[in-house]
Amino acid sequence: MIKVAVTGAAGRMGSGIIRKITQQDDMEVVAAIEIPNSPLAGVDAGIQAGAGELGVKIVGAEKLEETLKESEADVLVDFTIAHAAVETVKKATTCGVNVVVGTTGFTDEQMAENIKNVKDNDVKAVISSNMSIGVNVFFNTLKKLTPVLNDFDIEIIEAHHNQKKDAPSGTAMTAFEVIANELDRDPEEVGVYGRQGMVGKRTKEEIGLHAIRGGDIVGDHTVMFVGDGERIEFTHRAHTREVFIAGVIRAIRYIPDAESGIVSSMNDVLGLE
Repeated sequence: MIKVAVTGAAGRMGSGIIRKITQQDDMEVVAAIEIPNSPLAGVDAGIQAGAGELGVKIVGAEKLEETLKESEADVLVDFTIAHAAVETVKKATTCGVNVVVGTTGFTDEQMAENIKNVKDNDVKAVISSNMSIGVNVFFNTLKKLTPVLNDFDIEIIEAHHNQKKDAPSGTAMTAFEVIANELDRDPEEVGVYGRQGMVGKRTKEEIGLHAIRGGDIVGDHTVMFVGDGERIEFTHRAHTREVFIAGVIRAIRYIPDAESGIVSSMNDVLGLE
């Protein structure tokens, strides 16, 4: 039985993850963590998530370390915000707890700190900007398509709900990095984030990124390869957050077989090249 701690336990993703874990035969929720000094502290995490009573009380993040030790959690799942997640990963790995992180918006420095903490504490980790199984097939396909379409103009368009805090999305940025890497282009030099105020023609090397925010869009990502007289649009649309949760469950199951001291990707989880 895999013992799982969930941060952001009262949020949409956290609650969904808790509900899904309760439906599995090989894992259980043993800890539920919310913001420091949360007013929900002491509330049963299962009831809060709509999964029925679990006997696991929500605790504030100020008690994260002691909660992880007392619960003997095998893995911590984090879907929160970047600056909080970095501290959570640091504390969890220091406690020897493996991590599955789907939080987006990490800076390069924050991701480097996550990787260092995983390595220094020799724990197992899966960190991905998007846990959706379909999106990771999307990334894998982009990797194969891009070299073939290397002389096409490339634009990335992403759309999310009006509550999303980071832009462009972590998924769009991962797609951008995959494409830039396959084209041997420096992301710092070729990324163009919208075109307001720009003067002059589009360069052949640039890769455009555009963000849309509105309503309750779960997550749409389209990469346009545009040539003379034709274009290819490659799109992934998430209809429900359940697609991310399904990936989380796969990642949790992967953790026992993961290599210690390195950060695995969803490619590793799914066995993609």
